Amino acid sequence: MENLEKNEVLSRAVRAGKRTYFFDVKTTKSDEKYLTITESKRKFNAENGSFFYEKHKLFLYKEDFTKFQNALAAVLDFIETGNIPDDMLFDTAEPKSDDISFEDLEA
Repeated sequence: MENLEKNEVLSRAVRAGKRTYFFDVKTTKSDEKYLTITESKRKFNAENGSFFYEKHKLFLYKEDFTKFQNALAAVLDFIETGNIPDDMLFDTAEPKSDDISFEDLEA
């Protein structure tokens, strides 16, 4: 049996060169499932001669799955074929005042 956190339903890892991608399905307190994608890269700290892992996380919630999946498929298709994706797949509207921006996340 997998060693999962209390709110984790499923966890899988994909090793890709120097990176590992973790796909973790978790549940909220109201038992809604969401996806966390973590990119982990092994780095070397020259100051103390040790290795450490740099991690970046992306949280995808159920209401965003279809939009994310369609946009990802479109940009992957562009990379493979050169077909420019339809702008309708991408929400370019200005964020609402209650939306969090990346600047809000910096500490």
